[in-house]
Amino acid sequence: MNFANFPTLSLAVAMTIVGTNVGIGKTMVALIPVTAFALLRYVIAVIALSPRYRPSAMRRVSANQWWHLLIQTFFGTFLFTLLMLYGVRQTTATAAGVITATLPACVALLSWALLREAPSRRALVSIGLAIAGVVLLNLSKGASAAGHGPDGADSGGSWVGNAFVLGAVFCEAVYVIASKRLSAQLPALDICAYTHLLGLCLMLPVGIGAVLSTDYSVLGAGNWAMLIWYGLAASVFSFFLWMRGIRHVPAQLAGVFTAMVPVSATAYGVLFLGERLSLPQGAALALTVTGIVLAALPAGARRAVSGKPY
Repeated sequence: MNFANFPTLSLAVAMTIVGTNVGIGKTMVALIPVTAFALLRYVIAVIALSPRYRPSAMRRVSANQWWHLLIQTFFGTFLFTLLMLYGVRQTTATAAGVITATLPACVALLSWALLREAPSRRALVSIGLAIAGVVLLNLSKGASAAGHGPDGADSGGSWVGNAFVLGAVFCEAVYVIASKRLSAQLPALDICAYTHLLGLCLMLPVGIGAVLSTDYSVLGAGNWAMLIWYGLAASVFSFFLWMRGIRHVPAQLAGVFTAMVPVSATAYGVLFLGERLSLPQGAALALTVTGIVLAALPAGARRAVSGKPY
């Protein structure tokens, strides 16, 4: 399948990969330091993308484009990774999920403020359905937990962890806006390669000490496989699909697809971790998917469904 012909599908698959990687990331940072895990992710990505580092092509990138690449790297990969991983270590998954549910709204507001993309009624309805679905999903988790996490901690999590996750949400919203501007100027795979090379440079002084001092004997073959998959999926596959899709979709609608992150994370828990899907959680998934389908419908189909030329 050529994802370039289906930009909304590219966005949905990209965010689904990100969501399923939440469980993998939580498993790994319980075994090795956050900074070591983050740096190894960049090393794997740069090795996989090494054929794209052609000096002749890199010299054609303008100074302004390098500046935008650095902004996208700093917010969308470097800072987002650190804030999110440290956040989920200090707060509960329920609290983090509720906070990340604000991402579509944050993207829509930033695209309105920075890109002058005034949200249409269709976009507002799509965003509202996505947010309602994810919020309902996480509220049902909180209710089932009776106010406490599995370790007896308050399901609201610590305010420090919540603040980290909220900062990660803002960084991801900035990333969406930056990627929208840059995707029209450079090939998607080159953007992926350059941002991760820059990310490696940023993460190297932060994580090199942890990488060298970590005891890797705690990692089995399965953990190493998870680490390699995370590095490729989070840094290459999802990034490339996102850049291919964002080129053809307004940033405010692209933000709707970020709702797939907590949804796919929940689905991963049900399918692979033995969690049960309650009726409220099923309703939440239906709301979110409805919002995503509405955003993905072609203009002609939307008019046929609604009778209104949005």
